[in-house]
Amino acid sequence: MPKRKSSLKSSRTKKKARRSNTDPASGERLGKAIIGLVVVGLLLGGIGFLALSAYRSAVNSSFFDLKAVSVVGTDRASADDIKKIVLAGSEKTGVWESDIAAIRQKIETLPFVKTASVSKALPSGIRVEVVERVPVAIVRLDNGDQLVDETGMFLAPVTKPEPDLPFAMRGWDRSKSANALEDNLARIKLYRKMVEDWKDFGLAKRVKEVNLANLREPNAVVEDSGRPINVLLAKDNLAKGLKAALEAVAGKGEKVQAVNAAGIYPILEYLNN
Repeated sequence: MPKRKSSLKSSRTKKKARRSNTDPASGERLGKAIIGLVVVGLLLGGIGFLALSAYRSAVNSSFFDLKAVSVVGTDRASADDIKKIVLAGSEKTGVWESDIAAIRQKIETLPFVKTASVSKALPSGIRVEVVERVPVAIVRLDNGDQLVDETGMFLAPVTKPEPDLPFAMRGWDRSKSANALEDNLARIKLYRKMVEDWKDFGLAKRVKEVNLANLREPNAVVEDSGRPINVLLAKDNLAKGLKAALEAVAGKGEKVQAVNAAGIYPILEYLNN
């Protein structure tokens, strides 16, 4: 028994000796590792701070000040109004920090602008590409004539002659009914067919306006002897019907009130009948 106790004591003494020999070395290595990580962290933080300072300095410098605005794709839309929007959105922030999405949204609220693409031309420019809405009809309302696109959207008042749209359309449905949009789109389609057919036959210049309130019975107003004459037409025979009506009333405008050209032969309706 005395020998066994002695061997146990000897074993414990050796283990303690091993611990005392190894602990200082591992602790030293751990300390160095921690110090290394701290140093790396400080270096990265310093680099980041310097980079951020340099970035802010560059952004706030005149290097990114807006100096040029390029606008392409405009025919009817105002390039000056577009430039004003770009300037207002970039003057304080500079080109680098300009809110391109916000600028685009504001530009797309302008008359005739369908879509806009806005991009930065670094360091000091912004480019705007515009796709415009195209007027396809003139709608005559109580407060004046309006240009309308193919979707039925009012674009702007008519302020000058429109060679491609030689006459105006009456009969636009301004109500909020379920069928109003569908009927108005049908009116636009019929109006465009009238313009196309009558231009081909040289008749469009004789028409002052059309009334498409009743899509089944389109009417055109022509002039003869200084008087307006209403002409009832057939939808499927617009050019032939108008031509026949003009020939029938030629020189008789002082006597004729209207012409029914929806049938085979035009029928004249005289004044005071």
